[in-house]
Amino acid sequence: MIDHFTVTVADMPASKAFYEKALAPIGYAVRMEYMEFVGLGDEKKPYWWLKTGAPVTTPQHIAFRARSREAVDAFHKAALEAGARDDGAPGVREHYHPTYYAAFVVDPVNGHHLEVVTHEAPAAKKKPAAKAKKKAAPKKKKR
Repeated sequence: MIDHFTVTVADMPASKAFYEKALAPIGYAVRMEYMEFVGLGDEKKPYWWLKTGAPVTTPQHIAFRARSREAVDAFHKAALEAGARDDGAPGVREHYHPTYYAAFVVDPVNGHHLEVVTHEAPAAKKKPAAKAKKKAAPKKKKR
């Protein structure tokens, strides 16, 4: 299991702004900044690091895990609003497996192909509560 990953970016302010907005729906935020590094992650720690420098990391395919299909949808929307190029709308990719639900975009600053995926089955829809049947009053016996 990978603990963290660093990419060298061309424009730190633009990259930071993009990733802050695009990854917010999956619970990522800036958790640490020092020197030329910015670390984004969940409430536990930064997992995704941006570094200023040269050479810039060649565009990569990077997949982030989401907790739900709704988070995948929200990532896709937020990333597009932040300037990403659509590379695959949210949906099931059955060719991977029946519950592989993902969305794909291209980072507008560095060209990374980003994916957010969940492997969870869709949330079960709640059935309407069944109406309680009224019990008929016991029939009185005729004497």
